[in-house]
Amino acid sequence: MSEEPLKAIRAQIDSIDDELLRLVNERARAAAEVARVKSADGEVGDFYRPAREAEVLRRVRDSNQGPLDDEAITRLFREVMSACLALQRPLRVAFLGPEGTFTQEAALKHFGHAIHSLPLDGIDAVFREVESGGAEYGVVPVENSTEGMVSHTLDRLLSSPLQIVGEVELPIVQNLATRAEDLSAVTAVYSHQQGLAQCRLWLETHLPGIERVAVSSTAEAARRAAEAPGAAAIASDAAAERYQLTIRQPAIQDGTANSTRFLVLGKESPEPTGEDKTSLVIARENQPGGLAGLLAPLARYGLNMTRLESRPSPEGMWEYVFFIDLEGHADDPALKRALGEMQRLASLLKILGSYPRSVA
Repeated sequence: MSEEPLKAIRAQIDSIDDELLRLVNERARAAAEVARVKSADGEVGDFYRPAREAEVLRRVRDSNQGPLDDEAITRLFREVMSACLALQRPLRVAFLGPEGTFTQEAALKHFGHAIHSLPLDGIDAVFREVESGGAEYGVVPVENSTEGMVSHTLDRLLSSPLQIVGEVELPIVQNLATRAEDLSAVTAVYSHQQGLAQCRLWLETHLPGIERVAVSSTAEAARRAAEAPGAAAIASDAAAERYQLTIRQPAIQDGTANSTRFLVLGKESPEPTGEDKTSLVIARENQPGGLAGLLAPLARYGLNMTRLESRPSPEGMWEYVFFIDLEGHADDPALKRALGEMQRLASLLKILGSYPRSVA
């Protein structure tokens, strides 16, 4: 192959890279100027704006003509915005740790890598860290497509003053990782209880009778598997790499459509973007048709409910509260009227947050 055409193409790439470098730094200077103007107007605290970020990501995604796909473009621009924001001060983001968990992966997908990560040992600890001001934001799992809702997160949302400010949807790939030479040498399998449940059929088929040990996270499972001869972990690629485990069997989750939804927690709901969700918890005195009557305003105003989940109420035995996700923002006129009518009927109605829908 002639070198001349390649030299010309490489020279073109170098020229484009130089222009990209100039434009990225120009964008960073503009972002710093935005922060300066806000500070001059008396604004304090972090300058992260979930609604604005979602608007930018959707705009570049909708304008994308390839050859890079929408996911790659979104990821690229998210990292640019993350780096620009960190020029003021990196965001402190708490998540269910240790490092290497799927929750950390969700946090990085949402905020980019230019953050100060705070891995914590439990969902309750993440809530407390944000409530106390030790972190600006927190990330916790709320539901898995095969195993359902994370009850601890729902219960904590009921009592916490924090708001949901964003969501992240993450495909979950579970791997069997170990230092054992082959499956016959495995004597115990560690994982989070959700990980064990998501791989139940594979375990029953390939490792029947082997002890299964539930731990606080998939990353903690990888750490233990690295320390114990004969132990294996069901964990992510990142956790296996961090703890120097070999992936003996990739993608062992039951079914191919396995994903987890994570919530981003903060102190104030973002402003409307036009593509939002609202989450709330409601309850009504136990009576025939009580729930149907409580939900009737949603149908009357043409509002779409995307999730309804019941949980035992802390107020009394055999009493329940209902967690609901709706399309729209609580400040949208139709949803605002519906919520007002529901409020008059409910014994409890708490808006957990209005936030931009997940951007791939």
